[in-house]
Amino acid sequence: MASFAASVVRNSVFRTPSSAFRRVSSRTLTTRATSYTLNTGAKIPALGFGTFQDPDSQEETVSRALKKGMRLIDTARVYDVEEQVGRGIKKSGIPREDIFLGTKLWCSDYHPEDVERAVDDSLRDLDTPYVDLLLMHYPCTFKRGPDRFPRDAEGRIVHGETTFVDTWKAMEKVTRTGKVKAIGVSNFSMGEIKTLLDEASTVPAVHQMEVHPYLQQKEFNQWLQNLGIHVVQFSPLGNMNDFYRQTGWSKEISHMMRVIDQPVLKEIGEKYNKSPVQVVLAWGINSGRSVIPKSVVDWQIEQNLEADFELQTENMARIATLDAKARFNDPSLDYEWRLYSDLEGIDGTMRGKTH
Repeated sequence: MASFAASVVRNSVFRTPSSAFRRVSSRTLTTRATSYTLNTGAKIPALGFGTFQDPDSQEETVSRALKKGMRLIDTARVYDVEEQVGRGIKKSGIPREDIFLGTKLWCSDYHPEDVERAVDDSLRDLDTPYVDLLLMHYPCTFKRGPDRFPRDAEGRIVHGETTFVDTWKAMEKVTRTGKVKAIGVSNFSMGEIKTLLDEASTVPAVHQMEVHPYLQQKEFNQWLQNLGIHVVQFSPLGNMNDFYRQTGWSKEISHMMRVIDQPVLKEIGEKYNKSPVQVVLAWGINSGRSVIPKSVVDWQIEQNLEADFELQTENMARIATLDAKARFNDPSLDYEWRLYSDLEGIDGTMRGKTH
């Protein structure tokens, strides 16, 4: 298996034709439309649109984001927004084949007999015959059934009897139906990915994980790149989302200065006539990853679309100094599973319910 993984073609950058570029006249700065090649051969945009939270706004904002130029839409079953996302895609008028759409399988649907049915549920709500990417949301399995967060009498999560390897093998089978074009994982540790490589036959196309200037995970990112596993950054703006300060397992470190308030990012932004948010997103793209910021505000969506530009090497190096190994997403004690066990930023984990 190791030799197969090593033989996977490295992710290569695919640039759209220059006619698709936009110019910012005040700085003659090229705004790009970068895409990357997955190990399946499919192209994934570098800049996408996240749909976590705000269910009442998703139909309209997904539609507007697509009309403005977004082509990567990320969602998940547990977000409870798939119907709204599907309506937004239809409302946009953008052809389905021009959109890269990904969703995530939730932990209570990990039993092998449940996987294809769960995919069918997502396809029904998204109103699409296929998704471009299906991710396993977390490596931990919950008790199968309609309760997404099954708990015992003491309020603790009840685990399922299957393993993520069993789930992965069921996902591999679904790819043969045409309902799923590529499969990947999210929130896995290095050891958990190694287990998949050793015990299954498909190298994940994508690992979606928390990456931002406060949690750069340089060695892990390089390891994934060497295997041809493309990284999609969730929470690319770090602790900007209030969720990390309000959830039951909120870590003390989530209350540190917001990433976008860092003076160094403001200074870099001034050089390019860009905001700190745009600099942070550009940093992710210049590092060879895709980023999926979320917003329901028109001007923010437009600014995000202007965040694909080239950062000079010295500015990338300055951003590298912000790494604080600060992981904000860590529901380990709620999920009764030591997530990210061999990765950085697992200290300070708190007990508390997600929902």
